[in-house]
Amino acid sequence: MPNDALMGIPRVLLAALRGGSGKTVLSVGIITALCKAGKKVVPFKKGPDYIDAGWLAMAAGRPCYNLDTFLADDRLICRSFLSHTSGGNTDLAFIEGNRGLYDGLDVDGSTSTASLARLLNAPVILCLDCTKTTRTMAAVVLGCLHFEPDVQIKGLILNRVAGSRHETIIRQSIEKYCGVPVIGAVPKLIRQDFPERHMGLIPTAEHAGVHHSLLAAADLVAQNVNLSDVLCIAQSAQTNPLSCIGLDLPADEPFGRGHGLRQSQDDSDAPRIGIVQDSAFQFYYPDNIDALAKAGAQLIYISPLTDTGLPDIDALYIGGGFPETHASELAANEKFRHEIRAAAESGLPVYAECGGLMYLGKSLELDRSYPMAGVLPIVFGFSKKPQGHGYTIATVDRQNPYYEVGTVIKGHEFHYSKVLEWGGGDHEMAFSMEKGRGIRNSRDGICYKNVFATYTHIHSLGTPQWAETLVDLARRKRKQAVFR
Repeated sequence: MPNDALMGIPRVLLAALRGGSGKTVLSVGIITALCKAGKKVVPFKKGPDYIDAGWLAMAAGRPCYNLDTFLADDRLICRSFLSHTSGGNTDLAFIEGNRGLYDGLDVDGSTSTASLARLLNAPVILCLDCTKTTRTMAAVVLGCLHFEPDVQIKGLILNRVAGSRHETIIRQSIEKYCGVPVIGAVPKLIRQDFPERHMGLIPTAEHAGVHHSLLAAADLVAQNVNLSDVLCIAQSAQTNPLSCIGLDLPADEPFGRGHGLRQSQDDSDAPRIGIVQDSAFQFYYPDNIDALAKAGAQLIYISPLTDTGLPDIDALYIGGGFPETHASELAANEKFRHEIRAAAESGLPVYAECGGLMYLGKSLELDRSYPMAGVLPIVFGFSKKPQGHGYTIATVDRQNPYYEVGTVIKGHEFHYSKVLEWGGGDHEMAFSMEKGRGIRNSRDGICYKNVFATYTHIHSLGTPQWAETLVDLARRKRKQAVFR
């Protein structure tokens, strides 16, 4: 592997002291402003996230790939980063962290944003929520600088400052005690261009004014953050080799192909996999879509909100989303629901995650009962608190078409839905949950014929057999149709 591939990538990571500090709005604003200035920005999101990644992708005008050292090992994370930034099509790689800079799974900070910054040898810009604090913020920054000295904190952005006096006190305190430059100070937002739901932003697909919000964030950043400093910090990483040197990186694809991988096969004999994608079902990792295309599938995008029925497909992938906010429309499309149920009964391979699991059930119980596809004998309701939130570890302990018995699956779950009725048995679920809630009784992964439905979201980098198996099942289904 050439050293220039490991060293010559301008890169920067934006982190914060905690979740909810406003780093996503800043990230979106920085990326949009840089793109407006003609820069080619490749966005990444640290951690298991769909919504923030969707905003970053909209800002950059290209897919945002997730870098998560729990879901995939360091070698694969480095490979992903390099494959999407090499090839001369990148002026800047911009990585948004998650939660607090040093927050991880344990006291050693495993899988933290800081650990990713070290792995990629990326300089860090720290977003500071300055609400109701002044000089104390200097003490906090000083603690961050000394907590893990090998993390390169190169700049600070003061966020949610109350006015010029507030900003001046914090700036002077940090300059006196910390020695890290303040490269921006952003005032509290009066107008809400980024409405939130649950624990994050409204997804871009459900935000009618998404382009207005992107421009508003770019203007906010341009007026209050020194973008030249952001570029200088990113460019300072060009001489820093990535820490993945010597990790024996997999070499199954050349550098520079990352931006084009979403193109699916156009071979008429290729198996056709339907991807349910609309404002109700929108949570898909770009890596998962890429993996299906790379395995030989032709991807057909469909919507139970607008399509009158299923097209000619050989398998179906239904990702996560918010079917509860579209329950009336989903229930009203009776023909689509019936065709999915009939296809599943006839043996169509169907893989469903979270929102997709809910759609395959009997009904959603909200203000009233909304019938769903009825493939699975399960009724869902909703809670005001998360019913599953965080990383998952599952062991496959039942025969199924998708995973070999004994396989350990690492994933994540995040849902407010809960099971009200379950007409099956625990033996019909293939996952035993070592970590995470699953569907019920520490079980997940309902298996019915060629249907597999689970609360656990997987990432294809860490679970490569998923895409290969789904495409293989689709290929077999296509051959059966040809010979009938």
